[in-house]
Amino acid sequence: MSQPIGSTKILTGTETDVSERIQLPRQYRVVLHNDNFTTRDFVVYILQEIFRKSEADAVGIMLSVHNKGIGVAGVYSFQVAETKVEQVRQLAERHEFPLLCTCEPDN
Repeated sequence: MSQPIGSTKILTGTETDVSERIQLPRQYRVVLHNDNFTTRDFVVYILQEIFRKSEADAVGIMLSVHNKGIGVAGVYSFQVAETKVEQVRQLAERHEFPLLCTCEPDN
């Protein structure tokens, strides 16, 4: 809709400046690291219980951890990633496994 020459457009609270962009929060990968003591079954258990992976996905990630040294359990916002890392640490400690779980920025 065009406005007459010389008129002033009044902005209401419902109009948005097109140049403003909503920036999504940065995402973080939760990474499991291989060690020589944590059992494969326990890693699968962690992936199913904490990360809600299917058995097939959990086994695939566990094999990546075993064969490549690391495996990505999931990608989350920072707070969720930190919580998952702490849950893994506590569960591993309770079962006396040295499983290392970290979070890192997802590119």
